[in-house]
Amino acid sequence: MQIKQKQRIAGMQRTLGPVSDLERHLPSEWWKSLFNSLYLKTDGDVVENVTNTTRDVDALIHALQLNPGDHILDLCCGQGRHALELASRGYTQITGIDRSRYLIRLARKRASNLKLPVAFSEGDARKIRLGKNSQDAIYLMGNSFGYFEREEDDIAVLESIKRTLKSRGKLALDITNGAWMRASFEPRSWEWIDQNHFVCRERSLSDDRVRIISREVVVHAEKGVIADQFYAERLYDAEQIAALLEKLEFTDVQVHSGLETDSPHGHDLGMMANRLFVTARGEEKKVLSHTAKTRRGITVLLGDPRLTDTVKKNGVFNDEDLDTIHRLKSTLNQIEGIDFDFFDHHESLINQLKANPPRMVLNLCDEGYQNDAFKELHVPAYLDMLGIPYSGAEPACLALCYNKSVIRALAQSLDIPVPDETYYDPSDQAVSLPSIFPALLKPNYGDSSIGITRDAVVRDAEALISYLDHLHETLPDTPILIQEFLEGNEYSVGIIGAQGNYTVLPVLEVDYSKLPADLPAILGYESKWLPDSPYWNDISYVEADIDDDCRRKLIDASVKMFERTGCRDYARFDFRASKDGQIKLLEVNPNPGWCWDGKLNLMAGFGGYSYKDLLQLILKSALERYESIQNHAVDQNEMGAAM
Repeated sequence: MQIKQKQRIAGMQRTLGPVSDLERHLPSEWWKSLFNSLYLKTDGDVVENVTNTTRDVDALIHALQLNPGDHILDLCCGQGRHALELASRGYTQITGIDRSRYLIRLARKRASNLKLPVAFSEGDARKIRLGKNSQDAIYLMGNSFGYFEREEDDIAVLESIKRTLKSRGKLALDITNGAWMRASFEPRSWEWIDQNHFVCRERSLSDDRVRIISREVVVHAEKGVIADQFYAERLYDAEQIAALLEKLEFTDVQVHSGLETDSPHGHDLGMMANRLFVTARGEEKKVLSHTAKTRRGITVLLGDPRLTDTVKKNGVFNDEDLDTIHRLKSTLNQIEGIDFDFFDHHESLINQLKANPPRMVLNLCDEGYQNDAFKELHVPAYLDMLGIPYSGAEPACLALCYNKSVIRALAQSLDIPVPDETYYDPSDQAVSLPSIFPALLKPNYGDSSIGITRDAVVRDAEALISYLDHLHETLPDTPILIQEFLEGNEYSVGIIGAQGNYTVLPVLEVDYSKLPADLPAILGYESKWLPDSPYWNDISYVEADIDDDCRRKLIDASVKMFERTGCRDYARFDFRASKDGQIKLLEVNPNPGWCWDGKLNLMAGFGGYSYKDLLQLILKSALERYESIQNHAVDQNEMGAAM
């Protein structure tokens, strides 16, 4: 079996040909997919230009009077060019946020290679998930303001900035000069962007003249059209942007002389041809009371090593499990500003939570209450009843995702490909067994690959019936799924965060190339619990070597399922390709394995995150969910006190 087979776009990209109305073809959320490697190619003359970046940062430092210790947010940071330039000059408290997964990942790699202390993450500019009143300065450079279809969304960006700035915090906006652009834009242009690619551009004003619509057709000299894409920007002139900022209670609004933009090859500057550089200050914020910052206290809930656990080797916690827990505790205790305590005594769990409810729970009890996987949802259910905040999925999500056949049906409703499957209930008096082989048998309910061994892959009716009998004995009364056995590449996608603020980890691929040829290529029980098995020793995990289209499909399907199933804070999605290359969803894993050597941490490592970073990201997502509720309550109290 060829492990490194890649899924690629067949033939040329579909193009619309001549269109009479650019606005009619503009996707409402074009910005979700435009900013990828092709963007850096078509716009690289400007946005990968050291001279332009240096000049921009010089202007930022001068206009905002930035200090090296300031907390600075590069909002819509792209590939991080301004943040990295600031960091190279000694600014140490910089955060970069952008919607593009591709650009954020690139920014992280560049920061790591340069050893510069910039924290990059995915996020929506309308919902900045940093602490309230946390930033001394926020800037949006390179025409990153005005992408949304509605002006209300631009206002939401500015409101989010206002909440995040400290009292009298500083703002800088670098936007196109709307008045100049309306009068001077080029309706059509084209240029070679390297030895193999050229780009043709069209532009027109929207019907109401408040936005400029652009179209790019990118052509490869041999392959033909590789992209036909539309995008837009709302046009603000100096008076309009100043009036909007003042309406939102920003002060000291100034429009500076425009920033210059160079193109070494004389390329079309487009929206960067004539720019406005606007600075302002946030409102003065009254602090009604001041209390010293205190360390957080978080309780970590774990499985109970005193009890049996039928999933684990020999039905008990073994040395590998205890070492995993030790590594977790050691890593969590390295996180500054948080005091962790650990609780794993399930016999007293309910009484303990009731008598001494913790302020926050990091719920890592994926074994389930009393190490019963069917009772994994019972732990968050009881936390909900006591009103205790916790990380990870709610009970309804855990129950939904535990039923594999229901997840399959849900995926189908979202047009996500899934394996062909027959549902077999042991109580059925008669059943039509599938005739397509090879097939994979797996329990409809279950965790940690229980019931899935090398013998679960069957190649004829006799083997199928034999393994069904085995599952009846070992897992009585459990419905069985008889699936087509997918023999192509196998992938996992990890997502951390919440809707509109996801961190998507690099895609993982399972490498079966060293597995003996007589063993079916599966991640079964042996690969997770039997150290002496070739499945444990001969399977490895690598960063997936796939094209952008394949990666996008995997991530889009994962995000859809994350949101539809109600996952929170972190989840993992497993896929596998059929022989013809069609990738199909296997499982949704809310609260997936958190161990140091698990898939989620391996994916984090591909993205440049340490184990500590991964745990912090999960905690950060959970804390932000509850702090947003608390901040709303504080705002209401402050409003009442001020009246």
